[in-house]
Amino acid sequence: MPERVHDHPGLIYSPGTQVVTLADVVGDGGKIRHPRGSVGVVIRSPRDLEHSYRVRFTDGVEVPLKPGELTTLARFKEGGIASSAASRQLFDRVIFRCVIGSQAYGLAGEGSDVDRRGCYLPPAELHWSLYGVPDQLDDEETQETYWEIQKFVVLALKANPNVLECLYSPMVETATPLAQELLDMRSCFMSRVVYQTYNGYVMSQFKKMQTDIRNQGQVKWKHVMHLIRLLLAGIEVLRSGVVPVRVEKHREELLAIRRGEMSWDDVEAWRKELHQRFNAAFESTELPDRPDYERANAFLVDARRRALAEALP
Repeated sequence: MPERVHDHPGLIYSPGTQVVTLADVVGDGGKIRHPRGSVGVVIRSPRDLEHSYRVRFTDGVEVPLKPGELTTLARFKEGGIASSAASRQLFDRVIFRCVIGSQAYGLAGEGSDVDRRGCYLPPAELHWSLYGVPDQLDDEETQETYWEIQKFVVLALKANPNVLECLYSPMVETATPLAQELLDMRSCFMSRVVYQTYNGYVMSQFKKMQTDIRNQGQVKWKHVMHLIRLLLAGIEVLRSGVVPVRVEKHREELLAIRRGEMSWDDVEAWRKELHQRFNAAFESTELPDRPDYERANAFLVDARRRALAEALP
């Protein structure tokens, strides 16, 4: 099925977005100038959803339209498929919920968000249907994201740091029996792929930061802290085959980076040292070249079968 168009109630469409009217556009004397379903282009966006868009139609007419009077053309084309899938209570199908981020790392400060992640198992009927299911569920207000179970497993096989941290989070809030089976087999996702994923991301981000330092003279220190933390985690994964979520002995050094108390030169020196250790850990690791695809696939097939049951497995 084509990739779902992502939208949410708080989204403000940018200029240039093609939109469709959800009501007739009435001109002088009550005459309908453009019937419901007409296509136009946003030429000016409001600063918030209390104000109107400025929309231009193909005949050159420009009118103000309130957010509730239009939708994107892409969303309109999805029609009943998107709305039917969205109407399902898929959050009730979450089988695994945990806390990651600063709270789980032991780096939380006053006012730190609580980031919840996990996965959900859609009902088989909906998964097989015309409507399909979204790759992930998001609740921005509560900082929650849940991947569809196949997406979760695929990301874990690719050594996605966020998903691997979910599997090893010390703060698990929900785990159905099926989710517990997934946790019990989490070692099958550990492989030398961790090196490519973690190392590639950290190196690319540090190159961007070096550019920021040259051009702007500053960086986002919280982001710097998490990149160093990711290097530390990657080294431990290659050495022990376990994802260390809590930072433990490096906590104070990492917090010093977040507060901007460590100079960029000192951070760079530490980063280079960690990369040497990361390379050495990669050369000596006992992790397999690839994760256990067969075991992961068997789990997923079994999960799909169990989705046929009325009760959440």
